[in-house]
Amino acid sequence: MVKTIINWGWCPTLITALAVVGFVLQWPIEAIVPTLVVILGLGLVLVIIGTRKSQLELSLLKLSQLAGHFNRRFAGNSPLSIFAIIDNLFSQENPKIWDWARACGMSQRIFDDWFDNFIIRLESDTRTRKLPKYLYGYLNELWTINNHYYEFIDQFHDIAQSFEIPREAADQYNKFVMEYNVFVQEFQDNISELRKVIKTGIEPPSVKLARELAPSK
Repeated sequence: MVKTIINWGWCPTLITALAVVGFVLQWPIEAIVPTLVVILGLGLVLVIIGTRKSQLELSLLKLSQLAGHFNRRFAGNSPLSIFAIIDNLFSQENPKIWDWARACGMSQRIFDDWFDNFIIRLESDTRTRKLPKYLYGYLNELWTINNHYYEFIDQFHDIAQSFEIPREAADQYNKFVMEYNVFVQEFQDNISELRKVIKTGIEPPSVKLARELAPSK
C-alpha cells in the first residue's frame, strides 16, 4: 500500500503542497501555475507508462500460460494431440491413409522438438524477466507453430470427410476440437490485448478455429 502511494500519489501530493506553500508565501499566481501544470503533465505521463507496463506484463503472463497449456494438452504424448488421433487411422485398410499417417508421424518428431525448445526458451526468459525484450519474436513463433499444427487438423478433417474412419477416432477428434477451439479463442483474445500496447503484426482471426465432424451414426 505504501509503495502504491509512493508510486501513484506523489503527483497530487506535490501539487497540493506547492499550492499551499504558494498561498502561504503569497507567490505570484502566474509563477506557480505553470509549475503545477508541468508536474501534473509529468504525473499523467508516468501513469500512462505504468498502466501500459502493467497491461504488457499481464499479456506476457497470459502468452506464457497459453504456450504451456498448448504443450500439455496438444503436443507430445498427450492423448488429445492431433497426432495421437491420426495414429488411429493405421487400423484402416487404405494404403493412401497409411502413407499420410506415417508422414505425419515423422513430422510429429520435428514438431515436438521445435515446441520443446520453444517452451524451454520461453520459460527461461520469463524467469529472468527478459521476455518483454523478445516478446515480438515469441508471439510470432507461437503463432507460426500453431499455424503448422492447424494444417494437420485441417488435413485430418478432410480425410475424415472423404473416407470412413473409426468411430473412436471421430469422437476423439471432436473432443479435441472443443478444447482446441477454447485455446484458439483465448489466443485471439491475447493477441487483441497485446495489439493495444505493442505492434504485433498479427490479426486475431489468423488463428483459426478447428472444424468439427458430423456426429457418428
